Amino acid sequence: MPIPSLAPRAITTADLQRRLDTRTKPQGSLGRLETLAIRIGLTLQSERPRFTQPRIMVFAGDHGIAPAGVSAFPQEVTAQMVMNYLSGGAAINVLARQLGLALAVIDAGVASPLAPTPGLIDRSLGRGTRNFMHEAAMSPAQRDAAVATGRELAAAAIADGSNALLLGEMGIGNTASAAMLLHKVTGWALEDCVGRGTGLDDAGLTRKVQLLKTASARIPDGSSALETLGEFGGFELAMIVGAILEAANHHCLVVLDGFAVSVAALIASHIDAHALEHCVFSHCSAEKAHRALLRRLDVQPLLDLELRLGEASGAALAWPLIDSSARLLSDMASFESAGVSDRA
Repeated sequence: MPIPSLAPRAITTADLQRRLDTRTKPQGSLGRLETLAIRIGLTLQSERPRFTQPRIMVFAGDHGIAPAGVSAFPQEVTAQMVMNYLSGGAAINVLARQLGLALAVIDAGVASPLAPTPGLIDRSLGRGTRNFMHEAAMSPAQRDAAVATGRELAAAAIADGSNALLLGEMGIGNTASAAMLLHKVTGWALEDCVGRGTGLDDAGLTRKVQLLKTASARIPDGSSALETLGEFGGFELAMIVGAILEAANHHCLVVLDGFAVSVAALIASHIDAHALEHCVFSHCSAEKAHRALLRRLDVQPLLDLELRLGEASGAALAWPLIDSSARLLSDMASFESAGVSDRA
């Protein structure tokens, strides 16, 4: 008679809570770090989690709506910032070096030509999306290819040993794209979804809202989240959707950056209801609708520093807290092993 194989028992919330409660500290004294530790332990399926080869992934892409005037910066800044990442001069480079984190820069569809440069991952699906004021930003084939590319890049990182991905974006006009996605998927008023992005003044914000109202009227409400992604999304946001979906199929933690990445997470959650189970929301940005979106997703960000930079800067700043939570769960002695008396 064959001996049945015994699959390892899944680690549960109760297992992790029991471990936390028997460490040398008053129960619950580490506050939200304990909640974070449980999220990490469940994701990595370990009571002694360790991060291996954590990787920052910045997806860059341009948007056809940008030349209409939805940003305080011209579109060519996207390509210029990509080159800045590759030369090591951006905020995310400073943080990555400080933390010892690998940084991957992906050309998802930058409008200006980029010369082949060491460190640049070329997955371009075009010289930016089309202007969604007049037509769909992406064809269904382009949308699906972008999501598939994000899955592929996440799968490759995981196969290479990464069990934590920190996701960020760069693209002039992508807060306009994210606002449109949020408006169409949630049904919230457009005015409640649109913010100042890269720093628009009052006149610029009014113009941005009016332009997006024109775009919103182009198609009726009621499309699926995936269809909406094709109508108003960007190549970089669609790739982030794919990366989140792929990580949900593996024991890989995903650290999400600011507003645009959180909107991508919203889209992913409509495609796969379990997509957010391995996600940590790093911070609440200064972008107008981000706090309301986090409430809708029923998540608490780790930081609230009025950031609005993007490029995974908030995810990187939150990383020490995330790593500390994992180490506290893994390394802290128990009352019994330390010879410390527990409470009566």
